[in-house]
Amino acid sequence: MKRRRTASLAVTTAAALTTLALTGCGALDKAMDCVKTADAIATSVGNLQQAVSNASNDVTQIEESLNSISTELGNLKNTTDNADLSKAVDDLTKGVETVRDAVKNGDTTPDIAPVTDAATEIGKVCTPG
Repeated sequence: MKRRRTASLAVTTAAALTTLALTGCGALDKAMDCVKTADAIATSVGNLQQAVSNASNDVTQIEESLNSISTELGNLKNTTDNADLSKAVDDLTKGVETVRDAVKNGDTTPDIAPVTDAATEIGKVCTPG
């Protein structure tokens, strides 16, 4: 189901890009920010899911995946000037921190719903409304 959300996010972003490209430069900038974000988020969520799946073999994979996601999100936040998208990225960062805290507290199979929920929110921000 989590992979379906990621795929849905990519489809939503593609639709947003097509629609917003017709409405002007400001909208195109937002659409491009959303495309970059959605692509990075899809990769990040997939990496995190894989790390959680493999946690019984190597718990450090979760931490490595979270570090990678944090770096990616920092870069995305620095490249967008869209307030709604910045907030969604902030929410995703908080979701990553929630998972990170769970891992630090010994949870080898943390609930990654905060991350997938925030990724869904990014999809909503990227959808023309």
